[in-house]
Amino acid sequence: MLNCQEATRLLSDRLEQPLSRGQRLALILHTLMCSACRNFGKQAEFLRRTAGRFADSDRIVRSKK
Repeated sequence: MLNCQEATRLLSDRLEQPLSRGQRLALILHTLMCSACRNFGKQAEFLRRTAGRFADSDRIVRSKK
């Protein structure tokens, strides 16, 4: 079973690379029981999407200049 430190590392890692089947299963089991890590995962995904949108809008503005 993962502890919270391991779970948050995997939650961050999955934003950049695919996890192994074992890692995904361990993460699912942990986040089913741990609301803090579930929230961390949601927040990390939100930040990633928001940063991506900001980067996209910055590219559009620069291309118009």
